[in-house]
Amino acid sequence: MGKRRLTIIAAIVILAAAAAVWWRYGQAPQVAAVAVTRGTAVEIVYATGGVEPVRWAKVASLLRDRIVEICDCEGKKVAKGDVLVRLDDREVQAQLRELKAREEFLKREMSRVSELIARGTATTQAFERASMDLQQVQAQIMVQLEKINDYTILAPMDGVVLRRDGEIGEIAEAGQILFRVGVPYPLQVVAEVNEEDIPRVALKQVVLFRTDAFPERRLQGEVREITPMGDVVAKTYRIKIALPDNTPLKPGMSVEANIVTREQADVLLVPPGAVQGSFVFVIDGDRLRRREVKIGIRGTRAVEVQSGLKEGERVVSPAATDLKDGRRVRVVDAPP
Repeated sequence: MGKRRLTIIAAIVILAAAAAVWWRYGQAPQVAAVAVTRGTAVEIVYATGGVEPVRWAKVASLLRDRIVEICDCEGKKVAKGDVLVRLDDREVQAQLRELKAREEFLKREMSRVSELIARGTATTQAFERASMDLQQVQAQIMVQLEKINDYTILAPMDGVVLRRDGEIGEIAEAGQILFRVGVPYPLQVVAEVNEEDIPRVALKQVVLFRTDAFPERRLQGEVREITPMGDVVAKTYRIKIALPDNTPLKPGMSVEANIVTREQADVLLVPPGAVQGSFVFVIDGDRLRRREVKIGIRGTRAVEVQSGLKEGERVVSPAATDLKDGRRVRVVDAPP
């Protein structure tokens, strides 16, 4: 009875071990497969930027003082020289009146000294002192008038008020941008490109945009300017991308820019995840075949295969690092 029991236990152990071996080595892993297609391979440089008019200007305050008047002209046309903002200039106007009063006094003093000189009771030195004092005050008046001009902020150009920041009663800080005035069209995108990518960017290259405002719409532009000197801190170069007149983009929108640096039509394409170095895994029935391939353009969505594959063949994507040549697999179609 004991011997029979030992035999049964040994059989169970053997079966369990065999099941474990089958589970480890006999079960075929599942892989996703995609077909090799034909299309256009595109190499891009990625950048981020914002939309702005080609011709526009920021209007800032040169002084710190209270806003007493501001035009209600956001979205409206203005002409160069139109008043946009007036700051509280009561104190400087009072100083100007004081200087002008002193000017009048000195003018009268010069007339009086002139009469005394004519009668021989005053010297020319007294006249010269009065004349010097008058010239000094008149110079102070000119400086004060220039200072007063800074309390009135004018439109720097003909255009449309794209944005107004400020209200009556608020304190405008020195350097604070109160208005943005510009010509609504044409528009451009000003973007920043990493310094390692800038050698591949050239004038006239096509740029494709993506923005949350128009997720399903194809938006296109063209590189029209590349800044000669980059930012050594951010390690980027600024580029300007021209937009067509019918673009739906608006000033101030943020965009992702894909600059097309190379393009090759009618080539074989596989997903980037299918390529491991210089080879792919091709589906051959229920087994994998490692295949060496020659790669061309590496895009973000597709990779050009110049040789080693045929259109319609299926390859594993994404290809796991533990796949082996000749291994049995269970194949499913990759999601679109």
